[in-house]
Amino acid sequence: MKNIIEKRYFEYPIAEVWKIISDVSRTDWVPGVDSIVLEGDTRVFKFKGMGDLVEKILLLDNENHKLQYSAIKTDMPIKHHLATIKLDSEESRTLFTWSTEIDPEIFAEGILNGMVTSLDALQSILKKEN
Repeated sequence: MKNIIEKRYFEYPIAEVWKIISDVSRTDWVPGVDSIVLEGDTRVFKFKGMGDLVEKILLLDNENHKLQYSAIKTDMPIKHHLATIKLDSEESRTLFTWSTEIDPEIFAEGILNGMVTSLDALQSILKKEN
């Protein structure tokens, strides 16, 4: 199993960042996603020409600014996936920590690239909204 950790500071208050992250149906900060459909504690990602990805929301903790989810249905042969997003306030900015456990390890590079691309998109959205 491979553990991936990506950290980034955003020069925005934690409430502004969490407002986007905690809306688990929001697609604009996840590049390549056509739509997200919520079905109870699962979300179904519809990708352009790539089928669906189903994730189970394990934790959505508004008080501690933490989101945890696991891919439960993919087109790839994933044995284990667990992702955690944790936001921490540091003065007027936010530390965004995104960690992912993935098995098999062959998918780690693609997942890391997706995390980085999503964080770049999040930065652009925050800039436009503030």
